[in-house]
Amino acid sequence: MDLRTKEAIRYLGFGKHPVDDKTMQLIKESFDELEELAEKKFVYEIFELSAIDGGVQIGQLHIHSKSLYKNLESCKQVVLFGATLGISVDRQLRKYEILNIAKAVVWQACAAAFLEEFCDEIQEKILRQFEPNVSMRPRFSPGYGDFSITYQDDILRMLNATKRVGITLTEAKMMSPSKSVTAFIGICDTKE
Repeated sequence: MDLRTKEAIRYLGFGKHPVDDKTMQLIKESFDELEELAEKKFVYEIFELSAIDGGVQIGQLHIHSKSLYKNLESCKQVVLFGATLGISVDRQLRKYEILNIAKAVVWQACAAAFLEEFCDEIQEKILRQFEPNVSMRPRFSPGYGDFSITYQDDILRMLNATKRVGITLTEAKMMSPSKSVTAFIGICDTKE
């Protein structure tokens, strides 16, 4: 079983319980459809990073978050990136929410796993442009720990993500398309 299928099963909440054949078939169909429909796009920028007052300074943006500070501790640079699967994935999800709720639930889990897999690919691509002795910290997104989602406006503005890849925010600071993500990845001088 491949990693993205395992992730989709985890998102579906099966835990250690076996997955029935019908659900496995829905997972396979969902990934096949995602391969066809997803309009994968990403954008990233690299910024110098400094620690200030229990938070971090990235460009002109000061973020007060102990969780983000801890994740980026000892890093000198940070990659800020945004990624999306595009609006077609949202449209298909809305269709399934009306026509087939079981498929909608599986589709949602598969799309989340598909997006994570895409983010892993982006991170590997970015890492290849650095010297071999650097390492990257785990991705860290608004909403993790005390890192508020209210920073999404600033992040999307710094990336010019609306114009470049079509990610916007609702009034509630939720991203649209819904299968989109922004994250920080710390760049460290040593392998960790």
